[in-house]
This record gives sequence, structure tokens and C-alpha cells, in this order.
Amino acid sequence: MTFEPKILGFLCNWCSYAGADLAGVSRIQYPTNIRVIRVMCSGRVDPVFVVDALLKGIDGVLILGCHLGDCHYITGNYETELKMKLLSKILGHIGFADRVRLDWVSAAEGNRFAHFVHEFTDIIKKLGPSPVSKKDQNAKLRDDLTAVRNALNDCRLRGIVARQRDLTSEGNVYGDVLNPETFDAFFDDAIEKELIRHKILVKIKDKGRSIPDIAKEIDLKAHLVLNHIVVLRARGLVDVDEINEEIPTFISMRGG
Repeated sequence: MTFEPKILGFLCNWCSYAGADLAGVSRIQYPTNIRVIRVMCSGRVDPVFVVDALLKGIDGVLILGCHLGDCHYITGNYETELKMKLLSKILGHIGFADRVRLDWVSAAEGNRFAHFVHEFTDIIKKLGPSPVSKKDQNAKLRDDLTAVRNALNDCRLRGIVARQRDLTSEGNVYGDVLNPETFDAFFDDAIEKELIRHKILVKIKDKGRSIPDIAKEIDLKAHLVLNHIVVLRARGLVDVDEINEEIPTFISMRGG
């Protein structure tokens, strides 16, 4: 049986949705795999929405907005670009980056819209069904995607994205301007650390676990797990659950 992917499309009202409409009235053929959600601006697409779709078993997500410089809300699609850069980087850590795509379509580009749907559908067909739907991998991948979702919902990564343009153009409160390479290195480090911390929180959300057990579950050295636990305790997100034979177990203060 031929695999037909389930693709979710987020289309901005003013350009890409109008481009899709033009493709329809012009009878331009494109795959019927896509299901569309119209948003007033691509900037309204929160990365968490995309991860929610992946958690529900969607095979791929396509985000289409106005061309840069043509946004109805002036800078909305620039914000989209920054947020989707974060999403792509963090999904790359768990092998899901290729299942999400951002691009630009104007109201007059029905052919361009159809081209992107064709191209993305072919990419997802080659990747195959979402591994979330595979029962033998379901639990681990769901935990990883949940950690990604929680990290994206955390104010720390959101704050970095919100300040990116200021930090690389206007500078910080001391007037220091970061060059793009320095910012990207800082950004990548923050993404990696926050994802690991949220993986830990997912693993201990319902039951206390020891450092060695957590290290084994998330495939990380025990001393690094301990470092992250120290940070999470300082944030008030983790506490000692109990101590057995001088070995402490830790549990999330957020609970399940």
C-alpha cells in the first residue's frame, strides 16, 4: 500500500492563503495530502503548534508566509523566520528537522504554492510515516518531542529569540554588539542545554530517579546530568524525592 503522508499547512491570510486560492481557481494540480490552517500572519505560528502537530502523528508541517519585506504587518514574517530557525535547530537534535519547512508565497504565486506542496509531499514520502506512529519507538520519541515542546514553551529560549535582532544590531545594555557567528554559537549552546534539562524533567515528572538512572535513560554522562540537576534545583524545578542507601533520587516539582 502506497504511503500517503498527512501534511499540515499554516498559511498566512494575506499572501500564501491567497496564493493557494489562486492555485485552486486556476485549476493548478497539487497533492491533496495537505490540510490548511489559515492564520492572519505567519508570525502567529508558534513553534509549539508545530510540535503539537508532530506529537499527534502528523508526518510533516509546511509554513508559508509573505515574502520578506512584504508582510501585511511589516515585520511579522521576520519574526517567523527567527522562531522557525529555533524550531529547526531544536528538532535537529531528535531527527525531526526535515519534517518541517518554512517558505514564502505571494498572493499572485499559485504555481509557487503548488510547487512547494508537490516538493514537500515528495520529501515526506521519502522520509516515510512519522516515527511517532511506530509502537516500538512511540514512548521515547514522545518523551523527546514533549521535552522539545516544553523547551520551546520556556521563557529562556523565547527570550533569546526575542532579543536576537537587538543583540546582533543594537547591542546589549552595555552597548556590546554580537556578531552573527558569536550569537549562533551562544544560541546553539542554549538550545542544547535547555533541551537536555527538559528531557530530564520529562523523565522525572511522575517518579523520582537517581542520577545514574537518568543518565542511562537520556544517554548522557552522569556528571553532566548532575550539573543540570543542580541548575534545575536552583530554578526550583527539581527537588530530592528520597534517599536510598545514601543515593538520592530527584523528582520534578511540576509533577505530571
